[in-house]
Amino acid sequence: MKFKTVAKKILSAAVVGTMVLSLAACGGSGGGTSDDSKDEGGSDDSGDGVTLEFQQWWGVEIPDGALADICQKFTDDTGIKIDLLSNPYADTKTQIASGAASGTMADVVGLDGSWVYDFAKQGSIANLTDLMGSAGYDDSQLSSQIQFEGNTYMIPVVNFAYPMYANMDILKEAGVNELPTTREEFLAACEAVKKNGVAGWAIPLSSESPSGIQNQFMTWLWASGGSMLKDGKPNLEGNAELEATVEFVKELFDKGYIAEGSYSMKEPDMVEEFTNGRVAFMTDGVSHLTTIKDGAPDLNFDYITVPTVEGFSGTSGMDVANWGIGIAENCEHKEEAWKFVEYLMSPEVNAELAVLANAFPGNSKAEPDYSSSDELFVKAYELFQSCEAVNEFTGAPTSEDLMRSFGEELQLYLDGDTASAADMLKAAQERWTPAFE
Repeated sequence: MKFKTVAKKILSAAVVGTMVLSLAACGGSGGGTSDDSKDEGGSDDSGDGVTLEFQQWWGVEIPDGALADICQKFTDDTGIKIDLLSNPYADTKTQIASGAASGTMADVVGLDGSWVYDFAKQGSIANLTDLMGSAGYDDSQLSSQIQFEGNTYMIPVVNFAYPMYANMDILKEAGVNELPTTREEFLAACEAVKKNGVAGWAIPLSSESPSGIQNQFMTWLWASGGSMLKDGKPNLEGNAELEATVEFVKELFDKGYIAEGSYSMKEPDMVEEFTNGRVAFMTDGVSHLTTIKDGAPDLNFDYITVPTVEGFSGTSGMDVANWGIGIAENCEHKEEAWKFVEYLMSPEVNAELAVLANAFPGNSKAEPDYSSSDELFVKAYELFQSCEAVNEFTGAPTSEDLMRSFGEELQLYLDGDTASAADMLKAAQERWTPAFE
């Protein structure tokens, strides 16, 4: 399985990333809560005298103490201590961005792919390609690497896939006995459930949280092997596959197959619509499986891959998000920091992290034990393995702004204010181009 991201061959003269600048006044990193089992940050006399700060949001999203236990095993093996700084995602984002701007970033940091471009361009995160080379590390075992100008700056540790959810009871009641595999079959299924007063599909298009362009819209393009980029640059205008995707979503909209309220809808709203049985299909992360089952234990649903265009015979793409990891450029112990990253990416530890996070491993040789996991989760993993993991917004410059501007142009087209899909994509291309120059 491959992971397609932005091909970073950008000879950029852009300004320092907007996110970093806007958060620069928030103070330095290291503002998180240290795990009680670790000493305070800074070197001490244990092991080889090195303590590494590890700032991330993972520790609050897996069972309490699990990440500390994993880090303690590393300390036992190497003598290198890990000072965990664990906070929720939003707080961690603020603290890491602040540390990037002030040169006080924690030694090892959890990264979101949308941060990589700005941090790498600013020079606040280290070149992992160089560190892997110095260590003689075989990077072929990594399922993906997030790069900038040809060098790796982030490694996805675990992956969160976005298959399509299907409400089986709604479909059965509407007489849909076969789950759709093509766009034409999907349209037919939506028409059937509409007759029973149920929406076919939902897409969150709120400009406040524009990830619906990434996780719900572009998945249609990626599923059929399409791309929104060419040579690392926007490829919107004149892109026949993308134009067909825009027209497909317009057809869903015009025929009333899409749940109402899309323009103000955010991802949690979409999940609520599906959980309450008001929509037959949604494209969403496997991470919501437990939430949905807890909220609606009797809901009968299944996973499928996103339907493709008629006649498509290639490997289908599946949208993916991830927990990434990087090393701060200001880290004084990069060799030891790389040892810690290598430890987390080892097959055994990576498999353990994947199970704890209800995610899929970033090491292609990892063999996570999902025997006690929900059978739907296991099915999602099988679907994920059969697909090409893809998210072209990962590592793109100002990726959230790209999603927002695309969504704004899409809404104009859906409302009929833009004459054609071609015109809509031309306008979006013009808005995207400056970010890549």
